[in-house]
Amino acid sequence: MTISRRGLLFGLPLFIAGCQSMPNQQALYGDLPEEPHPLKAVPIEKIKPELRRQQVAYETTHPAGTVVVDTPARRLYYVLGDGQAMRYGIGVGRNGYALAGNAYIGRKAEWPTWTPTPNMLRRDPEKNMKYAGGLPGGPNNPLGARAMYLYRGGNDTMFRLHGTNQPWSIGQAMSSGCVRMMNHDVIDLYERVKVGTKVVVLQA
Repeated sequence: MTISRRGLLFGLPLFIAGCQSMPNQQALYGDLPEEPHPLKAVPIEKIKPELRRQQVAYETTHPAGTVVVDTPARRLYYVLGDGQAMRYGIGVGRNGYALAGNAYIGRKAEWPTWTPTPNMLRRDPEKNMKYAGGLPGGPNNPLGARAMYLYRGGNDTMFRLHGTNQPWSIGQAMSSGCVRMMNHDVIDLYERVKVGTKVVVLQA
């Protein structure tokens, strides 16, 4: 069978569009040299495909712009509307160190300072007391490249959505209750949300 030049030119845009509909995940996790603390590419072959950022079908009653944290599934969804959401893999808190219910983003910060909570200082003073005055943002900071601080009724819950310098921890339950994301993912979410964005945290 032969294909005419006209037929080839007609079909080419559809072929290209089909290729473009499949996101280049390596590009999503490439080098970010413009960051205040430049980030290297994530070796995504070490990250399970289902934990990588992608747009997915997601039916929910929550309006577009809502953040839904599905703790048992280790997934965070940013609701786009029309049955779609941006899905991110996350790491969550150990049993007993978790937030549940509704909150909102009360503050956002780029390369934030990390300060142990009073509970963390009491629980493990030997490890955390040296950071009681705050650890400046940077590649060794446990909050990573961005942090979104969860509030209720004007009060800081002490829970955060934040980056991590330990991408291998995504999909695990090992933090002190906060929701951690790969730095590339938390940067993406940070650009989408605003102060005041509703956050729904689901527990088992």
